[in-house]
Amino acid sequence: MSRDSPSLPTSSSRSSASSPTALALLSSTTGDSSVSNMLVAECVQHVLGSSGTVVTRDLSQPIPLLTQSSTAQLGVAATERTGTAIDDLAFADLLIAELFACEVVVIGAPIYNFGVPANLKAWADLVAQQDVTFSYDDLGGLSGLVPDRPCYVVVTSGGTLIDGPEDLGTRWLRQFLGFLGIGDVTVIAANGLAIDPDAGLAEARKHIARL
Repeated sequence: MSRDSPSLPTSSSRSSASSPTALALLSSTTGDSSVSNMLVAECVQHVLGSSGTVVTRDLSQPIPLLTQSSTAQLGVAATERTGTAIDDLAFADLLIAELFACEVVVIGAPIYNFGVPANLKAWADLVAQQDVTFSYDDLGGLSGLVPDRPCYVVVTSGGTLIDGPEDLGTRWLRQFLGFLGIGDVTVIAANGLAIDPDAGLAEARKHIARL
């Protein structure tokens, strides 16, 4: 079923305290027909209202994967990086800056083969950096270094029950966000889109309206 997705405004500027910034992460690979992208746009509009700035990161566009070179140079100063890690880790630095700069996060996370899209996992691998977004103390205790803020996760599924036993993606995403320090996570579920899309959309929109 094809549905047009409203476009999200894009900006890289930091908003003032009275005009919050939302980071919208889009991971669907279906473009204008994406239901998760559409619901992310509706959620952002509802949460921000007429004010605020939206930074949109479309992860369906090429995103580097961690390689042996870039993994070995995690934590290395930008001026000392070499080879392909220069560009790959500069991109990771940008993703981390976007995450720290926002007051609200909205993530579109369609269920693909019982998990999140590979590009969303790639984003997670790039932003998870020790002593930048998380740290361990001398006793091995873990601390997330990203200050907590509201995070709305729009999960869409054709048939896998969201938060059911076969949904590995939503559970993983909650765990990962908590690992970074973000515990204020609200999941907005659009279930059964391959079975009864109108009902799935209606339930998700009711949830958005209650935010």
